[in-house]
Amino acid sequence: MNKAFTKEKDDDDDLDDTPKLPQGVKNYITPAGYQRLREEFDQLWKVERPELVKTITWAASNGDRSENGDYIYGKKRLREIDRRLRFLSKRLDNAEVVDPAQRGECDQVFFGATVTVCNVRGESQTYSIVGMDETEPGCGRISWISPLAKALLKTREGDVVTLHTPGGVEELEVIEVYYEAL
Repeated sequence: MNKAFTKEKDDDDDLDDTPKLPQGVKNYITPAGYQRLREEFDQLWKVERPELVKTITWAASNGDRSENGDYIYGKKRLREIDRRLRFLSKRLDNAEVVDPAQRGECDQVFFGATVTVCNVRGESQTYSIVGMDETEPGCGRISWISPLAKALLKTREGDVVTLHTPGGVEELEVIEVYYEAL
């Protein structure tokens, strides 16, 4: 079969680590998270992609493209950028921006809440419930569809929640709930 009719498989096609939105779920995101996605989109679209197109055009003008490393790498990188741009475009179009700072005084856990919990060993941790595209577990930012966030949603200060983990069942007490700009 002619190569023109076969799908080219990149090594990184299976390495797309971006989380997929569950069917029928809104893409909630904080204003800061939306801004970061918008800045990444603009950087790729207005800076990186045009520079790469210039390089590919230059490399193509050098002659034989089959052994031209600049051309081959440039085309591969261009596919990666275009794939990321499509992803960002979909996420930005479907984003529902929710500003946690606008919630005001509320002791119940919803999207954008910063929650301090304490386990049975007396260890406390603070988590901020954010959108899927802005999670940083090491910094205490967890996705609103994560098991921990789902267990905490709609609870109030003083409530005890049961979290099923791979290590077993853990009970967490909600110590403090507040809303601030993240």
